[in-house]
Amino acid sequence: MIIQKNAVAGTLESSDAMIMVEPAEAGEGIDFELDSVVIHQFGNQIRRVTFQTLERLGVKDVHIRVIDKGALDCTLKARIECAVYRSAEISDGLPWGGAIQ
Repeated sequence: MIIQKNAVAGTLESSDAMIMVEPAEAGEGIDFELDSVVIHQFGNQIRRVTFQTLERLGVKDVHIRVIDKGALDCTLKARIECAVYRSAEISDGLPWGGAIQ
C-alpha cells in the first residue's frame, strides 16, 4: 500500500497512541520515530508491533511517528491501520470487526 498523504489517528489520552504517517520516496523505507511514556519498558515491543503492522498492510516507504501514552498492542495496531487507510484514502470495503489481518 502506498502512503499518499499525511494522516493522523488516535489521541494523546492515557492508554492511547497518536500515529502520524507521511509519504516517503520510493525505496526510502520506514522512517520510525517513537515518543513513549513507557519507552524504556516497552519501546522494542512498540517498534516490533509497528513494523509488523506496516508489513502486513504492505507499506514499504513511510515516515511514521508514534506518540504512545501506554497503549496496548491491539490499540497500536488499530491506530496504525486507521492512519494508513486514511493516508491511502481507502474508506470503502474495510474489513471492520477484527477481520484485518
